[in-house]
Amino acid sequence: MNAATSIPSVTLNNGVEIPQVGLGVFQVPGDGTQACVETALELGYRHVDTAAAYYNEEGVGAAVRAAGLPPEEIFVTTKLRNGDQGYESALRAFENSRQALGLDVVDLYLIHWPVPRRDLYVETWRAFEKLLADGAVRAIGVSNFLPEHMDRLVSESDVVPAVNQVELHPTFRQPATVERSRAHGIVPEAYSPLGRGADLEAPTVVRIAEELGVTPGQVVLRWHVQHGVILIPKSVNPERLATNIDLFSFSLSEAQMSDINALHAPDGRIGTDPAIAAFTQFRS
Repeated sequence: MNAATSIPSVTLNNGVEIPQVGLGVFQVPGDGTQACVETALELGYRHVDTAAAYYNEEGVGAAVRAAGLPPEEIFVTTKLRNGDQGYESALRAFENSRQALGLDVVDLYLIHWPVPRRDLYVETWRAFEKLLADGAVRAIGVSNFLPEHMDRLVSESDVVPAVNQVELHPTFRQPATVERSRAHGIVPEAYSPLGRGADLEAPTVVRIAEELGVTPGQVVLRWHVQHGVILIPKSVNPERLATNIDLFSFSLSEAQMSDINALHAPDGRIGTDPAIAAFTQFRS
């Protein structure tokens, strides 16, 4: 059985379905992206997450075209650079991303960071709403939005984001952000779902992996699955690409889930704090 047939979909708040497990290509070099994504698609992945700031949208698009699959079977997400926020600039940036990907319609388009210091994310969202109304995208969402950013966006706009993609892993669960996302009908999506590998060394995770006869990575990714979040683990290694979607032949018990939940640390963030992030994401 192809792994794609076993990956469930999550229904977003506008009825669009997204495969729950996808491939993240953050920090995958542009000249290696096509091969990585082609391998993933051969293994059964049907969801690929990129961003303008990753400078590898072209490779993702080339892989999608080379795969020979019906376009509607592959779900592609990309994101707006911080330096492109603003109504008109966001529309221009989207066209650049769409051309780089070689797609007529992008499945999911995200504001990459709120950048509260610039105070442009509400204006930017209006451009996203236009893209949605025009049929250029199937769903729109945000990334790295904290509760206060989501509250303001929802109160000052017409379309509720479909997704909030945030750093999320056992040692940094972001309960307030996840709960507020769900309260608004926004599906949480986990990037760095393995804590960039650090969470795999936790004795609790290692013990549960031994109990179940799977890898520590599979334990952590299955933990995300059972929490109902979307997740986009990254790898360029074919063996790990395969194990990262082999998550549906086993499950974690309530006790095992609770043990992993207990690993949360409020100061466990690996990446930048969205409250202060202000980088443009343009290469110098």
